[in-house]
Amino acid sequence: MERLEPTIDNLAKAIFTVNRHAKTALNPSFLYLLKKKAIEKLLDEGKAKKVGLHFSPNPKYSQQQSDVLVAVGEYYFHIPPTKEDFATLPHLGALNGSYRNPVVKMSLSQAKALLQSYTGITEASKQPSTKKPYQKPIFKRLGER
Repeated sequence: MERLEPTIDNLAKAIFTVNRHAKTALNPSFLYLLKKKAIEKLLDEGKAKKVGLHFSPNPKYSQQQSDVLVAVGEYYFHIPPTKEDFATLPHLGALNGSYRNPVVKMSLSQAKALLQSYTGITEASKQPSTKKPYQKPIFKRLGER
């Protein structure tokens, strides 16, 4: 597998690939974290731009909700808004379903490798599990303490 350079175009394609796979993944949380951190870093570096707010096509708890539309190269992505976004960004109304990002031919493993090297996040380092290991119940006879 060839190593991709972290150009804006390659990063946008990698985010697109990770986002597409996250929609059907069994455990999408790491993929969405990777997408979010990559977009945040691109925004911090001035390589991506917040365009405006869109109404979310599938809001949580059936309430109206907005997402931030972010342009990375010739690709567009949605991320959750911050309080400042509501104050500073224009609201673009409902999502225009006619626009589609360009098609990408990139494997998920290649996309993950590029975004992990760009953001410095690895799957193992995301969050340690706070769940206690399963302990079998101890049954005592009736009347015993």
